[in-house]
Order: sequence, then C-alpha cells, then structure tokens
Amino acid sequence: MKQHVRHAITGACAVAITLSLGLIATPANAEGDEYEVLVVGETLGFRHSHIDDTTNAIIELGEEHGFSVDVWDPPQGTSPGQPALTLPSSPFTTAEDLSKYATIIFASPVDATNNLDPNRPRLLNDAELAAFQGYIRGGGGYVGLHAATDSMHTVPWYSELTGGSARFRNHPAQQTATMRVESPGHPSTEMLPTEWVRFDEWYNFTANPREDVHVLITLDESTYNPGNGAMGEDHPLAWCHNFEGGRSWYEGAGHVDSSWTDPLFLDHILGGIEWTAGKVTGGGDCVTFKEVDGIVSGLEDGSQRIGQLGGDVEAYLDAAELAADSGDHAGAIAVLVQAKGKAHGLQDDALVAKIDDLIEWQQALVS
Repeated sequence: MKQHVRHAITGACAVAITLSLGLIATPANAEGDEYEVLVVGETLGFRHSHIDDTTNAIIELGEEHGFSVDVWDPPQGTSPGQPALTLPSSPFTTAEDLSKYATIIFASPVDATNNLDPNRPRLLNDAELAAFQGYIRGGGGYVGLHAATDSMHTVPWYSELTGGSARFRNHPAQQTATMRVESPGHPSTEMLPTEWVRFDEWYNFTANPREDVHVLITLDESTYNPGNGAMGEDHPLAWCHNFEGGRSWYEGAGHVDSSWTDPLFLDHILGGIEWTAGKVTGGGDCVTFKEVDGIVSGLEDGSQRIGQLGGDVEAYLDAAELAADSGDHAGAIAVLVQAKGKAHGLQDDALVAKIDDLIEWQQALVS
C-alpha cells in the first residue's frame, strides 16, 4: 500500500557516498506538502510530439497534487520547444541549485548521440552533467519517460542511472500490446491491472536491465510483433532502482499523445514522480537483491564474527533470490526472515531495513 512520508529515506551507504563527495545540498523533498519538480524536454535530435502534452499534463498533476513545475525546453534549430514555459537559462548549474527540485523528469529529451560520436553535442555538457551527478548523489530524484533512454548515449553513468545500461535500440510499428505488472505493491503500480492492454510505441532495448533494477512492468511479446529487436520472454518496460544515493524511475511507454490524457496512465506517472520525490513509499521501495548484497559486501570489519554472519546473510539472500525467481514468493519471504535475524547481529540498520524492503516486495507477490 502506498504510504505518504515526510522525509526521503536513504541508506547508510548513500550517506557515505554523499559525505565522501563533500556534497551538502539536499533536494527539497523533505518538509511540507508543496515541492518543486523540473521537466526537461530539451531536444537536440528527433522531437517527440508528446513532449508538450507531457509537460502540460505534469503541470496539471502538480496543481492537483501539491507540486509546482519548472520547465527546461529551449528552442533548438527548427524545433520550437516551449518558449512560453521554459526557464531563461539552463538550470543544470550546480548540485546546490538543482537541490530545489524534489525530482527531475526527463520527457523524451533525445539528443542524437546514438551514433556514439563523442564530439556530437549532448543533452548535458560536462559542467551540466557534473551538477546533475551531484544532485543525484545528494539524494535527488530522476523520472525517465519514453525516449529518456535515447539521450546521452556517450555517457555510461547516465545509462546506469536510467537503468542497467539499457538504452533505446529500436521499435516496431505502433500497436496494441499487453503489459504485465510484475511489482504490484509499488506506489506507481498499485492502481494498475495485472494485465494492462494499451496502444503505444514499444521500445526494444540494447540490454536487459533486470540484474540492476527493480522491474515494475514487462511486455508480453506474444501479444504483439516486437520486430527485429525482440527481447524475448523477458522484456522489461518500466523499472526503478536506488542509485548512488538518489532514486530513479523509468517508464518506456508514453509515446502516443493520448497517453497524457489517460487517467490511469497519469496515476502511474504520478506514482513515479511522488516516489522519486520521496513523498510516498511502499512495495519494497525499488530494492533489489543486488543492492542488498552490495551492503553486505561493503561491511568493513575484519572480525571473524562479522565474516561468519555476513556469509550467512549472503547465503540466505542467494537462496531467497532463487526462490523469488522461481515464483516461490512465500518461500523467499521465509528465507528473508532468517536473513533478517542474522543481519541484526551485524548491527547495521541500513541492511536490516533493506531486507525488510525485500520482504515487503515479496509479500505483494504472494497470491
């Protein structure tokens, strides 16, 4: 169940990253009901017609749900952008300046870097990218919509942020397909049907991000023609993860303009905005087994006791992941409860909390 929260929760590992980088700015997502978000529609390549619809829909969502919207979408060449709405200059100045935004929404800002030419202008130049990285590492939020995976192809870090290095590869003709909700307890999916039939432009990706992200929705390729970029039985379409102290959420649908007047689709998008902004929590908060394994591996204590307990926790996590992957979610929960008991002995609150997240995620999947 979606739970509203007043403070974004970050693990000890995120705090350590932040302190090591000397970052002091904290995104404005902690206090009060009102907050600000930034929509980025700047386009240096193909411009999606939905960008204007997306921007206006998010502004309306903000009016209804307590957030205000800034827009960065300057005119480029023959592309008009949204000059009546856009900020007068790039907001990507410093991490501290960006920290006014609870989350930053990339609305298909294609930049034509998919030819991997390092000399081609990127959506964000080096200085702007550094500001954005500092913002994320300081606890910022990121929402990627549709062609957000078709930008900054020459920046590996951005690929990791969007999710598991999965980049836009190609797409077949627009058609009707069935989306299957894989994580029904998350605040962005709890309102969705298990099988969600929609007409859209369905992306094939260069890699399957599952190992690195919490998959929210998959595409059933048996319900449409995926073309020559077919990903097979496992075709993630929407996902999220906790990344370098921040929160990242991506939805690959939304190409067709009608998406942005569809109440159900907009509720789904709102859930992603509110989760990345730290305003809601639930469904395991996009935790992954890999993320929790990383916390265990990062424990730096040479004592035999820590080593043994850490090994026990890792073994339980491996067993729980195998059970979850096989569809035995009740079995996964039982093993995770054992892992949590061992984790208490390590006296690491962040680890215990993340195992609780794994349990909550699996509980939503028990039929």
